[in-house]
Amino acid sequence: MTGRGIAQKTKNETEMTIHRGMLTRDYWMKWNFTKCVGCEICSIVCPKSALTHVEAVLEDGHMVKKQSVDVDEKKCVNCGACVVACPTHAISITINGKKEIPVIEYEAFPKFIDKTVFKKELFDFMYKDFVIDNCSVDVISYDGEHDTMRVDFENCIHCRQCEIASDGAFFVDQAWEGSVNLHTERCVEGCVACTEICPTSALHLNNEGVVTLADYFCIKCGACMQICPIKPKYDEKTFEFESNGVHVTRTYQELTNADELAVKVERWRVNHTPVSSASWVEALRKLSDDKAKSVEIDRKRALKRADLIMALRGTVVSPDAPAVPNRPKR
Repeated sequence: MTGRGIAQKTKNETEMTIHRGMLTRDYWMKWNFTKCVGCEICSIVCPKSALTHVEAVLEDGHMVKKQSVDVDEKKCVNCGACVVACPTHAISITINGKKEIPVIEYEAFPKFIDKTVFKKELFDFMYKDFVIDNCSVDVISYDGEHDTMRVDFENCIHCRQCEIASDGAFFVDQAWEGSVNLHTERCVEGCVACTEICPTSALHLNNEGVVTLADYFCIKCGACMQICPIKPKYDEKTFEFESNGVHVTRTYQELTNADELAVKVERWRVNHTPVSSASWVEALRKLSDDKAKSVEIDRKRALKRADLIMALRGTVVSPDAPAVPNRPKR
């Protein structure tokens, strides 16, 4: 007989759940492995170190088993920090059958600010199938009754592919600002695993089968760094901050081999609602790189970048040229 308050864990190939039944609170947490890309963000923010990374299995440069995450149900306190931080919405939590995130409710964590907006007046509906086909998580659909495009915002990962595919009729703001860099000269020969784990078209194979970067689509999850055979190395560093008048010292991992990596993702800052808790300060320091850069996103320029258009799925055939990925011709 199981006791009240003792977490029960179940796990299979597609999902992992923790159920903890309390006297007045019934907790269910779920990890959807179809959505999970093993980026490690959840384990970084977990205040109890309950989450651990599960390595991918690679053979001949291809992913034969996807990387993911595991949880120690005895350590998990159902705080929901991982739910907030997960960039692919792979983690969910319900309390008494309703969606509720304790770290949000108790203002220990902020809400991340990201959005995808559809501007119908700017949209050429000739593009509708092209946009739908290029949604990386299949959350865009056409509403024929109202002649408009619909977005499942709860599952949208704000990858910006719809923005480029629609020629700017979709407007996307991502939560994280940062950078991604690819050095193909450092890649292990024949390895394409990063393109297989990337949840967007940020890393993809071009027409010649070469790993290619379309940086504008990157959501800064960092899954590519985790699956790459050239692994990041870290040194443990300390940082200090004030919380409610108390001086706090914590540790974080600092990247030490950036010049050796084939792919590197940096997170500089995140757009979020105001909150000043010690839990968030600590999580943010662990998540973000030690930089204070500012990047202005030039959307007009991005819409005209040939490399971004080439990264999209779909072809148009010109009488004078071979078929190339592109938007449909007007």
